[in-house]
Amino acid sequence: MFIASKVRRLQDVIESDSFVHIPVLLNETIDGLNIKPNGIYVDCTMGGAGHSSEILKRLNKNGLLIGIDQDDFAISRGSSVLSKISDNFKVVKANFVNLKDVLKELNINKVDGIIYDLGVSSFQFDMKERGFSYNQDAPLDMRMDTDRYLTAYDVVNSYSESELKRVFYEYGEEKYASSIAKNIVRERNKKPIETTFELVEVVKKSLPAFVKRASKHPAKKVFQALRIAVNDELNVLERSLKDALNLLNKNGRICAISFHSLEDRIVKVSFKNAVDVKVPKGVPLRESEIKREYKLITSKPIVPSNGELEDNNRAHSAKLRIIEKI
Repeated sequence: MFIASKVRRLQDVIESDSFVHIPVLLNETIDGLNIKPNGIYVDCTMGGAGHSSEILKRLNKNGLLIGIDQDDFAISRGSSVLSKISDNFKVVKANFVNLKDVLKELNINKVDGIIYDLGVSSFQFDMKERGFSYNQDAPLDMRMDTDRYLTAYDVVNSYSESELKRVFYEYGEEKYASSIAKNIVRERNKKPIETTFELVEVVKKSLPAFVKRASKHPAKKVFQALRIAVNDELNVLERSLKDALNLLNKNGRICAISFHSLEDRIVKVSFKNAVDVKVPKGVPLRESEIKREYKLITSKPIVPSNGELEDNNRAHSAKLRIIEKI
């Protein structure tokens, strides 16, 4: 019964116009891709197809857009949106860590541009049963791919105190990770922590009063940490970027939009390592003599304008970095 009602709700949302997706840093990203009309482009995080739509509009009949997502709603919604523009696209359900294999299945060796819009899609927050939001009561889930087995419930109720502390500290940069982990273990010994609001209450009990009075939600860092742990987001990103760099054609570009320091650090370091060329000690080479494979298009990340921040709350903390294959 629950599965059937969930499927009906998913279909209702897909077919309705109530879901509004506002892509972050849209113009900056599209400009950054430097799109060729006959090129091949990959949106590794298709979501609501905001960025994908604008890419597809700029392609001619010889161009191709490949949209990748691991979320069933994104696959259905994105396909519906793109089909109204043209048929020069393919949508694949996959985790972007499998980017190389996805392209291999499509007999594609190189592409002209790749985009990553990292983090959680708007609809994943808005559909409360997904369990991503600390503002709506729902079962603890947080899986981007609902076919995966590990949920936030599993992490909260089965990880040891030391493992929980590590997750909150490393993935959420939570200062009070130790206290939160200790209280979670104490509460789950009485009964399992099953919902988002139950977890929020435990987090609130673990924090000093002045932290709870702050403008940011007291559970924000914990929810971020759990989401990253459930979906293995940081490891997946690092591995995917490595493949993405090797898949670029000459003058091809990667645009990566991140929303917190952990993601941005991985993008920054991956791009820097690609640009830097290790010259053996004792070899006298001028800068002009060093042959580089890549160049940074953005020496510093591009951030949203004040106007975009006013129009789109999700744009806060967004950073766009761009690299090009020479």
